[in-house]
Amino acid sequence: MSKLNELYSSQGQSPWLDNIKRSYLTGGELSRLVEQGVRGLTSNPTIFAKAISSSSDYDEQFQSLVPSMDVEQIYWEMVMDDISMALRVLGETYSSSKGQDGFVSAEVSPLLAHNTLKTVQEARKLHEDIAQPNLMVKIPATVEGLPAIRQMISEGRSINVTLIFGIERYRQVIEAYMGGIEDLVDRQSGLPASEAAEGSEESEHSTFVPRISNIASVASFFVSRVDTEVDRRLDAIIAEGSGPRSKEATRLKGRAAVAQAKLAYKVFVEKFNGPRWELLALQGAKPQRPLWASTSTKNPDYPDLKYVDGLIGPDTVNTMPDETVDAFLDHGTVSRTVDTDYSSAQEDLERLAEVGINMGDVARKLEEEGVASFTKSYEDLLGVLRDKAISEKIRG
Repeated sequence: MSKLNELYSSQGQSPWLDNIKRSYLTGGELSRLVEQGVRGLTSNPTIFAKAISSSSDYDEQFQSLVPSMDVEQIYWEMVMDDISMALRVLGETYSSSKGQDGFVSAEVSPLLAHNTLKTVQEARKLHEDIAQPNLMVKIPATVEGLPAIRQMISEGRSINVTLIFGIERYRQVIEAYMGGIEDLVDRQSGLPASEAAEGSEESEHSTFVPRISNIASVASFFVSRVDTEVDRRLDAIIAEGSGPRSKEATRLKGRAAVAQAKLAYKVFVEKFNGPRWELLALQGAKPQRPLWASTSTKNPDYPDLKYVDGLIGPDTVNTMPDETVDAFLDHGTVSRTVDTDYSSAQEDLERLAEVGINMGDVARKLEEEGVASFTKSYEDLLGVLRDKAISEKIRG
């Protein structure tokens, strides 16, 4: 049994792949990874920008579409084709896990991160155009994204909530998820029992009322980027001198991200227990699992599996880029760690506050940077595609 399979079978954590490119789909690499234990796949605008701009795999399709579509339409055609192929590869995982895993995530345009209405429209369109039960549409956890998340859940659509960098925003994401399920329950409560269970023509945005048990969601809590930003701030404190504050700042380097993620897991356990959740669970609702994202180690001084080995536990997902998957298969440690020593995690965050690190400000800055980074990747790729389209038309 591979370590990825063991991670799921013994610890209840689902390993997903944080990458997609056409050669993985046409050459069988994704299928091989699924055999080794990969149980889902995530993508984002930066991943697609790299895949499309760094290979010739998309050239034939691009050339065929240039005469009839603008470059943004072509981009989405290529994205949807890749997503659809990946969905087929992971379809058996979805079926065998009874809708727990086997998901592939496609993200709405990053240009919409601060536009609730257009996010709702694009997320709905992606679900309806691709029309596969194991699709998760990614919506960023911006202030404007929260009501879009709730709306999509209330329509029975599976959502991957991305770009979560802090515990307070994570609480709001859980509220959007639970509130969306409650909205759906309220809407279905007026239907005859048979229609609520099997579906009807009642919904304004779909041809059926979905089963609550078919809704799945993950909350993508970004990890390594937190240490990168906090360490940068700690380095500034360390540079101020050699007093007690500087020494404490040195001790705290590399401790923020795992500590915060562990406390986020504690919030997950608390929120998905108790009367409110139990009422929803009785109607078939699944908990919104925490997904650890940005799990490749950015600082070469830290262990390469710092954000994998340190966050293993039940009802979680870890989405890893290729090199992190390879590293875990080679020397990962399969042991429950995510809920060990909450008190030390809390103490680390308290000590960070004492030396002057405002984790709320860290989360705000990282959210802004995350949206900006995805937007730049998206716009840069569209620029490359426009240049290629002009060349194709001249050549034609």
